[in-house]
Amino acid sequence: MNNGEYESDRGNIADPDSPSNESRRAFFKTTGATILAAPAILTSRESSAQAIPDESLLPSPPTRPWQRELPEEVEPLEQTDLSDDAYPPQGSANTANGECGRNDHQRWDDFFGAHPLESGQADTYELRAEAITDYEFHPDYPKQLVWHYIGKNSSGGDYHNPTFHARYGRPVIVRLYNELPSNHTGFGTPEISMHLHNLHTPSESDGFPGDYFSATKAGPTLNGPGQFKDHFYPNIYAGYDEFPKSVKNPVGGDKREALGTLWYHDHCLDFTAPNANRGLAGFYLLYDELDSGDEHDPNPAALRLPSGAYDYPLAFQDKRFDANGMHIFEEMSSEGTLGDKVTVNGIIEPILKVASRKYRFRLLNAGIARFYQFHLVAANNVQQSFTYIANDGNLLPKPLLNRKNVRLGVAERADIVVDFSLYPQGTELYLVNRWEQTSSRGPKGVKAPGMKVLKFIVDREPDEPDVSQVPAKLRPIRRPTATEIATAPVRYWRFERKNGMWAINDKFVNVRSAGANMAMGSFEIWELDNPSGGWSHPVHIHFEEGHILNRYVDGIEVTVPVHERGRKDVYVLGPNEKVRLFMRFRDFPGKYVMHCHNMIHEDHAMMVRWDILG
Repeated sequence: MNNGEYESDRGNIADPDSPSNESRRAFFKTTGATILAAPAILTSRESSAQAIPDESLLPSPPTRPWQRELPEEVEPLEQTDLSDDAYPPQGSANTANGECGRNDHQRWDDFFGAHPLESGQADTYELRAEAITDYEFHPDYPKQLVWHYIGKNSSGGDYHNPTFHARYGRPVIVRLYNELPSNHTGFGTPEISMHLHNLHTPSESDGFPGDYFSATKAGPTLNGPGQFKDHFYPNIYAGYDEFPKSVKNPVGGDKREALGTLWYHDHCLDFTAPNANRGLAGFYLLYDELDSGDEHDPNPAALRLPSGAYDYPLAFQDKRFDANGMHIFEEMSSEGTLGDKVTVNGIIEPILKVASRKYRFRLLNAGIARFYQFHLVAANNVQQSFTYIANDGNLLPKPLLNRKNVRLGVAERADIVVDFSLYPQGTELYLVNRWEQTSSRGPKGVKAPGMKVLKFIVDREPDEPDVSQVPAKLRPIRRPTATEIATAPVRYWRFERKNGMWAINDKFVNVRSAGANMAMGSFEIWELDNPSGGWSHPVHIHFEEGHILNRYVDGIEVTVPVHERGRKDVYVLGPNEKVRLFMRFRDFPGKYVMHCHNMIHEDHAMMVRWDILG
């Protein structure tokens, strides 16, 4: 790896236990990571590659807008009592009964005792990764293949890519079954590793890219394959050892570091982009005493933000379709496939009918490579105002009022509050993307009027009076002290193009070996540098969040945008841009990664493993 040669982290390609789509790795080995003139486009139903005679893809077929409605409410996933299962969750991997060879759950005894999980000790859920063959992105396109996480809704039916509602202080166990077809053809690979982005989670449940599994295959950092994997999410605040549990601190950790809007997606090594683009992604919403998820909460500490049906997650994904309306993605090229159709919660150009009151929208860029600058506009394209309350899942210290746009790099989140009571019934509003982008390398500029991706219709009065609010103060944050900044070691990371691939500090990813080691309880300043003028990198650091100290463009310090002055886990590096951030390393030792969350760049080796040493 140190000599710049591309090394596969997936073993010998002739090994019968190597992943089913190992031809992609064979391609890199035999071509030296160069790009073919006629890229291979793998479709959802066809196993053969289609030769594309031009460097650019044809646009997706046109679609009639506003043909389907989103549900008026996003319900929470129903629990499954795993403690009553024949094989209840336990600290060590239950390989004898079908679990993959994960490492032991850290601190299991601290939460549950030295025995398998007992009733009432955690909220437990069951998910199954399945192939759905009759999914409809839009009525103008044929029904086709997607991969979804499947749970159960309140009526016992299948719930696709469900939304979790969790609470700090209440542990969660998620049992994930891999039921994807082992004989899959087309883009993607049926081995999976589910990452909950960006919960403070022990490494064995983080969804480490090398921890992928199926019933017959295991990644290089697992001890064996399996039919399922149990994920342990303790739902504690970061700083659990520094701020231990007590009568005044019943959860444990620093409540200033609470998260609210999280999401989960597949993170299989080398195949994150195609697997997530197939549809493996969903929301995980986390509440506590302050952000309680109840606008009627009598607790004087509660913020009483819009809740229930009016707390609405919206995930945006860029996708591309061939002339027949079939979803396509290019795995071989390090440029990948930039989508020109935007799905909202899996649907192209949907309608959301809203009541005349305040809504909290949790915006997520769950896509592969496209950046967004969203504007809320009236039918005549006049911009409307909203309130910006959270970035990357973290409530800001105070709301940003009268905002006219919000920018999202890949994997960034933003919570906004829109007050529809300001509009007469029958009003139509649109969420519009004005950030132009023509390649997967990044956005180029802002141009009006932009692309309409979602239509709102104010169509009714609320069922009850709107008692929700947006207080003048939201969540305080703990900033690093001047002494901590002055004494913190500085670690430098350079994100760059190399041999037609993407590299960090001149190296490609090797999940078997740590590129850096940090002592438990330590802190550092990380410098993330993008010295290129040709591409952007939304850099994601697993497990711990950071504080941006400085931003530089072309070596000149620039003002850190106000919405980036809280905690973050995704740091967008534009061309010739550098960011300095303060990081802590706490509570759970083990292996984690940092990578470009442009999933195409990530899959083409722009990722590094780093370890916390206990």
